[in-house]
Order: sequence, then C-alpha cells, then structure tokens
Amino acid sequence: MECALKIRNLARPGLSPVSITLGGGECLALRGPSGSGKSLFLRAVADLDPNDGEVVLGAVNRAATPAPDWRRRVAYLHAESGWWADTVAPHFSEWEKARHLIEAFGLSDGVGGWEITRLSTGEKQRLALARTLSLEPDVLLLDEPTSALDDDATLAVEKVLSERLEQGAILVIATHNEAQALRLGARMLAFEGGTAVEVRP
Repeated sequence: MECALKIRNLARPGLSPVSITLGGGECLALRGPSGSGKSLFLRAVADLDPNDGEVVLGAVNRAATPAPDWRRRVAYLHAESGWWADTVAPHFSEWEKARHLIEAFGLSDGVGGWEITRLSTGEKQRLALARTLSLEPDVLLLDEPTSALDDDATLAVEKVLSERLEQGAILVIATHNEAQALRLGARMLAFEGGTAVEVRP
C-alpha cells in the first residue's frame, strides 16, 4: 500500500469543492450532522455519483481507471449494505480469507450458513465490513460502520482498522463518535451544509 490519496476540488451537487491529501496509514474522520455532506463526499471519492474534481491514488488517476478497478482499490462501505443471497457465505468472494476477520469481530465461523433474515443490524454491519476488508483495498471509505454496535464490538472493529492503518491503508470514516476518531488517531474534516473544513481533533 503506502501510497497517497490526493483529492483536488472534489465537488457535486450538495457538496462544495474539497481538497485534501492523505498518506498511507492516515485516518480521516468526517464529522457533522446528518445531511451535512459526509456521505456525498464518500460516494464522490468512490466515483459512485457524478462529480467534478480530481482523485489520484499513488500514480493512478481515477479518471483514467475503469470504475470496477478503482472501487477494488478504493472501497466504499455504505451504512446499510446490500444482501442478495439467502445466506451469508455467498456474499464473500473468498470465505476462507474472511473467516479470521469475522471471528475478530466476535462472530462464529458458523455464521456463513446463517440466513440473512436472522441477522441483527449489528451483525450485518460487522459482516459487511469483513466482506470489504477481505478484498484488501488500499483505501477504505466507511460510512458509520459501528453505529449499531455495542462498546465491545466497536472496539473489536477499531482494533482491526488500526491494524490496517499500521499496514499502510488509508481510512476515511464518517462517524458521530468523536472518541472513536481520537482512538483511530484521525485527522478531522467537519461538514456543515455541504462545506468541509479540516479542524483540530
């Protein structure tokens, strides 16, 4: 990993231009009330919605990269991920590769055979995060990934995220939890009415 993410004048309807550079191993926390532009920013970086500006990861320019290839390296995790199969395991491209993550998040190995309908919101959040992490992206764009978790589960998730940071990944996380941002050693980008300003933790 160990490559910089450079964002220059990234903008879209509802989001004023944002410019910021993050190095390998850095975490950026997005703070602000609901509807302030945090999710719009994450989706724009992932190129999920039409947007203006430039995003470059290392020597790779997003504009010159097919969208599926970009999103494998710059992975976006929605606050409520989609589920298309009846059971858990088919949602993972490599179930064996994700098992240690699932167990680290406090879930049993047998969860692969569970039906999606029996999962709690918190279990879905942890499984969706494990699915994303198992792809080993260079950049993680996470939208409130622990909002439905208790304290123990939240700390378990943060431990894994901290390990990814130590390995050189870049983490951009929307969170209402300032303590979480501090635990992850994050820089902070405050959003209000679609405008973002970097602030001191």
